[in-house]
Amino acid sequence: MPPETDTGQERTIPATPRRREEARRRGQVAKSREVNSALMLLAALAALSLLGPRLLREVGNTFGLFFASPTYQSIAGGDLAAVLLLVLERFFVILTPFLMVMVLVAVLVNVLQVGFLFSGEAVSPKWERIDPVAGLKRLLSKRSLMELLKSLLKIAVVGYVCLNTIRQAVPDLATLADRGLDEVFFYLGEVGFKVGIRAGIVLIVIAIIDYAFQRYEYEQSIKMTIQEFKQEMREVEGDPMIRARIRSIQREMARRRMMEAVPEAEVVVTNPTEYAVALQYRPEEMDAPKVVAKGQRLIAQKIRDLAVESGVPIVEDAPLARALFKSVEIGQSIPEKLYRAVAEVLAYVYRLDQAGKQMAAMGR
Repeated sequence: MPPETDTGQERTIPATPRRREEARRRGQVAKSREVNSALMLLAALAALSLLGPRLLREVGNTFGLFFASPTYQSIAGGDLAAVLLLVLERFFVILTPFLMVMVLVAVLVNVLQVGFLFSGEAVSPKWERIDPVAGLKRLLSKRSLMELLKSLLKIAVVGYVCLNTIRQAVPDLATLADRGLDEVFFYLGEVGFKVGIRAGIVLIVIAIIDYAFQRYEYEQSIKMTIQEFKQEMREVEGDPMIRARIRSIQREMARRRMMEAVPEAEVVVTNPTEYAVALQYRPEEMDAPKVVAKGQRLIAQKIRDLAVESGVPIVEDAPLARALFKSVEIGQSIPEKLYRAVAEVLAYVYRLDQAGKQMAAMGR
C-alpha cells in the first residue's frame, strides 16, 4: 500500500524531477549500509592478500627492533611511554597503505550509490533527533523492527557460513602440532581468508536484496498525492486559469496580426466556404509566394470579408485551398509541388488586374 499523508490522501503519483531534486537536497537518497559493509569487507580481504606479506614482514621487523632497542631495555627505568610511542609510530607507518585503500573504497562505494552529494540540511541539528519521545517512536517504528530483523538474519546467516567453514578446517588442526610456527600462522591466515571470502559473498547477496528494498522504499516515500502534484505544477508553470488566459490572449494577438496582413495579399484562395488562404508575393523580395493568413469556417469567412473590403481578389479552388491550408503554416513559403497551381492562380489574378486597368483607361 502506498504511504498516506496527514490528510489521508494516498501517495500514488511517481515523483517528479523537481521532487527528486528536493529530496536529494535534503539528503534523502536510496542507500544501503549493507552494500558498504560487503564491499568494504571484500576490499579489506583483497588489500590484505596483496599487502599481507609485506605487513607481516614489517610487523616482525618492528618487534625485532623494539626488543633489541635500548629503549626496551630502559622500560624498567620508567620510559614505557617512549616505548609505546615508538611502537605506535611504526605501526601507523606500516598500516598507512592499508588504511588509505580502505578510505578510498569507502568513498567510492558511497559515490557509486548516491553520487557526489553533500547535504547541509541532513547534518544540521534538529530537535526531533534529540527528543526522547520522537526517539522512542522511531525505536518502535516498523522500519526499526525491520532493521532489527534484518540484522539478526544477517548475523545468523553469516555466523552459520563462518562456523561451517571453521568446522571443515578442524580435522587439519591436529596436524599443526608437527609444523613450524610460520606454517601455523600461514594456515590460520588461509582459513581466516576463506572465512572472510565466504562471509563477503553472503553479504554481497544480502546487500543486493537490501539495496533493492531500500530503492523500493525510497520511491514509495517520495511519491506525491494529487494535491501535491497540482501544487507543484502551479509553482512550476503557474495557475492553469492564468496560463489558459495567456494562451487565449496570444492566439487573439496572432489572429489580429494575421488579419492585418490580408489587405497586403495578392489573392485569397477559397474552398469556397470551408477554407480560405491568403497568399502574398513580392518578386523582388521573395523566392516564392507565402501564406500570410489562413483559416477554417468562421475565420475563413472573416478572411473573405476582409478581402472583399480591401479589394483583394478571391479565387475559388478547393483542392489548392485544402493543400495550402494543410501543408503550409502562416509565414512560410509554398512548397515546390504547389508552384504550378499557385502560378496559374496568380497569372489569372494578374490578367484580371490588367483587364481592369485597361477598362478604367478606356472609360477615361
